[in-house]
Amino acid sequence: MARGFVYLAAVVDWVSRRILAWRLSITLEAAFCIEALEEALARYGRPEIFNTDQGSQFTSHDFTGVLLKNAIVISMDGKGAWRDNVFVERLWRSIKYEEVHLKAYDSVAEARASISRYLAFYNGQRPHSSLDQRTPDQAYFNPLPQLAAA
Repeated sequence: MARGFVYLAAVVDWVSRRILAWRLSITLEAAFCIEALEEALARYGRPEIFNTDQGSQFTSHDFTGVLLKNAIVISMDGKGAWRDNVFVERLWRSIKYEEVHLKAYDSVAEARASISRYLAFYNGQRPHSSLDQRTPDQAYFNPLPQLAAA
């Protein structure tokens, strides 16, 4: 932002790279992460495993409680284990270089609207080499047999 920071939390399907839910916040409290998680669960159902890093918002009793209540196995990256979270790290890189670093948002509302447009593009129009040049939406809603088995 032109002044200050916003924080982005996203729930991503590992196989398709599709962003299932996301939220922005001006603080690193767990509430916005929980909102994104609950939206993803309500819209797309319960995954077997949920992977996060060890940030305090993801290790909080409130966040892990939602996962445990839904009988979801919690997988957290070890310190310095970037490979465990590589899909989300690639998403952050794409958002930073294709959206955020190109703009200086004047407000949280402007950041939210612009990032929302980018994420719609990311899911629906941006092809991925790891998905055989398909978009995350195409891979999520019409998985190829070899991608579904990955």
